[in-house]
Amino acid sequence: MSKKDDFFSHINSGYACKGDFIVLGGAMLDGEALADAHIRIPLKTLNRHGLIAGATGTGKTKTLQVISEQLSLKGIPSLVMDVKGDLSGVARPGQENDFIRDRHAKINLPYSTLGFPVELLTISDQDGVRLRATVSEFGPVLFSRMLDLNDVQAGIMSIIFKYCDDNQLGLIDLKDIRKVIQYLTGEGKEELEKEYGAMSSSSTGVMLRKIIELEQQGANLFFGEESFDVRDLMRRDPNGNGYINIIRLTDIQDKPKLFSTFMLSLLAEVYNTMPEKGDLPKPELVIFIDEAHLIFNQASKVLLEQIETIVKLIRSKGIGVYFITQNPMDVPSSVLAQLGLKVQHALRAFTANDRKDIKLTAENFPISEFYRTEETLTSLGTGEALVTALNEKGIPTPLAVMMVRAPMSRMDILSQEEISSINRSSQLVSKYSRVVDPESAAEMLERKIRDAEEERKEAEARKEEQRNYDRDYGRGYGRTTRTTTRTPARRRSATHPVVKVLTSATFIRGVMGILTKAMKK
Repeated sequence: MSKKDDFFSHINSGYACKGDFIVLGGAMLDGEALADAHIRIPLKTLNRHGLIAGATGTGKTKTLQVISEQLSLKGIPSLVMDVKGDLSGVARPGQENDFIRDRHAKINLPYSTLGFPVELLTISDQDGVRLRATVSEFGPVLFSRMLDLNDVQAGIMSIIFKYCDDNQLGLIDLKDIRKVIQYLTGEGKEELEKEYGAMSSSSTGVMLRKIIELEQQGANLFFGEESFDVRDLMRRDPNGNGYINIIRLTDIQDKPKLFSTFMLSLLAEVYNTMPEKGDLPKPELVIFIDEAHLIFNQASKVLLEQIETIVKLIRSKGIGVYFITQNPMDVPSSVLAQLGLKVQHALRAFTANDRKDIKLTAENFPISEFYRTEETLTSLGTGEALVTALNEKGIPTPLAVMMVRAPMSRMDILSQEEISSINRSSQLVSKYSRVVDPESAAEMLERKIRDAEEERKEAEARKEEQRNYDRDYGRGYGRTTRTTTRTPARRRSATHPVVKVLTSATFIRGVMGILTKAMKK
């Protein structure tokens, strides 16, 4: 058997599927695509997470587009982070050309153009479905980790949340939590210490500064109501195709704190909302996190631990998480170890550090007799990638170089009119467009402070009125402006000679005796 025949058999047996699957492309050997040696990924393993990596311009975005299209056709909705703004074209059919026809002829896959059901979402001022969450929904633990608080500060945050729960103070947005902290270190300090204990002013000062830092990155647009229901991500169109939910993030590349905050809250909300599913024939939802280094480069140790924990546990809810980044070393090894599907586009070796990264990347792939992995990583063409996945038994598939199939949808952005058209026909845009600002902690505490101040002023006015009355009428004998002391009227009457006689014991006994004799007669 020739090397080519041996490889063909090797790939087809390694990527064979008895159940349902998606096809990402065709295998290649020695730079040549092999017809009918297809890379099939079982649907039942797509909740085991994945990685799409590669240098700029090597085809990562198109691979992401292909996977989201294939999922949609299988009725699996997805959530895609569009940081660069070049994924919205998935809503419109692509355009066939000679290059695409030739590519698909080489891997023996049919090609057709097709647009997919899309929702455009935003956490900023861009047009689309507004994504929001309340501070209360984060909870004290997640909110503390998001702010990178130490143990003492996190303990204080738990007390603050408990105080708000006990006093029915809703924590909706950042101004609520900021107002509560200011109140409990000012007018409400005595009230807090009586019931919950003292808080360090230095710790609360740090907490306020971190909240202000978050506000400066635009988090005020994200925290609030109406809160987004993650179950709205699970929709399918009338044809049974899963919706591709695209979050437009082109304006937050310079706001990594906001991006990591949003991603952590989203993963936590999905995890807490979705019930346990166990092993499913296909995932309920697949989440693609583009430019993943924005999360990991800015994340604290505790935040990374939180992300790692969620990634480990969320697959039991039928959710797959896929990270897209230029260098696989951007993803922590603890997270990288959880990823079942790895699609690695070309890497470039410009520096010594680049060569070290390439060597480490090669070591993350299975050993193959058909490829020298380290050399292959730098010689891949655009739209070609090394790939390994999990088969239906959860065993890693053989390493293969893949020629990725072309996207069926447009490989370009939508026009502003096309974006507006999608938003006008969206059911979710109208549902979440209304900004709700209910009476919450900030307003309730301001009213409480205002009422307390009015009561204090009224009490002070009553005291002042009483002092004036006592001065003029209560204890003095008439009005006087003199500084000399006058004897009170009651005291002067008691010392008068006539009064002394009339009130003496001898006089009283005499009068009583006369009255007694008169009554006997």
